[in-house]
Amino acid sequence: MRITHTLAIALLLASAATPSLAQQQQRVYQWKDANGVTHYADTEPTAGHKTRDIDVRSGTAADPNAAKPVENEQCTNARANALRLQGSGAVGIDTNGDGKPDRNLTADERKSQLELNQAAVKAFCPPSKS
Repeated sequence: MRITHTLAIALLLASAATPSLAQQQQRVYQWKDANGVTHYADTEPTAGHKTRDIDVRSGTAADPNAAKPVENEQCTNARANALRLQGSGAVGIDTNGDGKPDRNLTADERKSQLELNQAAVKAFCPPSKS
């Protein structure tokens, strides 16, 4: 009984500490009608409209020219390696650890390395916003 009670309290605290999905993904639309009246709604207006991101904590419009976050090193390396492996040039491999390529990757090794680097891109790179 005590373990169940402790588990219930832990779950309750964890759920209270985690912001709800609705808070994270809330979208509000603002538009002006033909008479110049500003409207706000949580559903997209039927007529064409311009969009902009607003920081819901401060209420200010997000700067569209703000610097994008810098990718971490694992992401940058995985992207560069995948690009290199997708190219047609030879890719060397250092088999003895002296820092110099001893031979070129075979077609199968290249395919395998490409798959590994594509998986690393998924793991280390932030998803692109569309």
